[in-house]
Amino acid sequence: MLYFVFLTRRCNLTCKYCGDTQNPVFSIPQEIEYSLDTLLKFLKLDPNPIIAFYGGEPLLNINDLKKIMDKLENAIFLLQTNGIILDRLDSEYLQRIQTLLVSIDGTESTNDHNRGKGTYAKILRNLKYIRKSGFEGDLIARMTVSTRTEIYSNVTHLLSLKDPLFDHIHWQLDVIWSDRNQWQDFDNWVQASYNPGISRLVKDWLNLIKGTNRIPGIVPFLGIMNTLLTNNPTRLRYRAGIDAFAIQPNGALYACPVCPEFDDFKVGDIYTKRPQDIRESLLIQSPCLECEVYSICGGRCLFANRHNFWKNDFSKVCLTIKHLISELRKVKPIVERMIDTGKITLKMFGYPPYNNSCEIIP
Repeated sequence: MLYFVFLTRRCNLTCKYCGDTQNPVFSIPQEIEYSLDTLLKFLKLDPNPIIAFYGGEPLLNINDLKKIMDKLENAIFLLQTNGIILDRLDSEYLQRIQTLLVSIDGTESTNDHNRGKGTYAKILRNLKYIRKSGFEGDLIARMTVSTRTEIYSNVTHLLSLKDPLFDHIHWQLDVIWSDRNQWQDFDNWVQASYNPGISRLVKDWLNLIKGTNRIPGIVPFLGIMNTLLTNNPTRLRYRAGIDAFAIQPNGALYACPVCPEFDDFKVGDIYTKRPQDIRESLLIQSPCLECEVYSICGGRCLFANRHNFWKNDFSKVCLTIKHLISELRKVKPIVERMIDTGKITLKMFGYPPYNNSCEIIP
């Protein structure tokens, strides 16, 4: 199972779209209150734990990160970070992290508008540092797409970087917690910017596959294309409430890492529950179950499915997903022919090999 371990809820940035920064959840402590022995006792009940260090900015509590890694030898370790103090993590620990998700929103101007002036340069400098320090894991650019984002130019910018080289790029639309009114004209942004940008990205992605016989690491494209090629229906892709759970600083267990103020997402605590007790505890429900693309999408977001702040307007978000799926369906026959002729393999679309916390569906 995947566990989002909140090492702290503090952060060293004040990103414009971060609800936790602007409206912190005061019912949840900022720092870990349980003993690490209690946490480790809980995690060791899982024979194959995947630990995602999370925050806040988890590297503000490097000491506990190291202690947990020292005590869990059989775990897969992930780190979700803003990258600003990534150079503080020792090489021996960097080399044990299999997946590093770094928050970066695209070009310098887009990123720094959202995350603060100078953050883009600091992130890239630290990513170069960790590669030189021996990090050989999966480096993922984790984008938040908001009102300022032009998806095509920002994704292609990150794809073009060579030092550091991102292995994969993923993005999420800022449409769950944000005030519906901040988008001003969401419909026009989708129709004039986002959907056309997705169409261009899919064409470029296919051309790169045809020209190089390799698969560029655009995470939403990989995950959806794999489902289209295999015809295997999917459930919620990042598996919140199924076998992915958040451990808050007070030891409470939640089905999703971003909603500790919602009691219906609490499924227990590390003091009284075992991992097997919480598996399959909170699942996607209607209206997603009746959607024509549910078997491909999987429900997109457990929180949005159960607490839809956007009400009827959220169906407009679903239209962006349907457009993405439609564009990938168009190129599927070409991909299939390349597989049939041996230029590429189906296995190349099998990403991620384990739950690395990418939602797949933007």
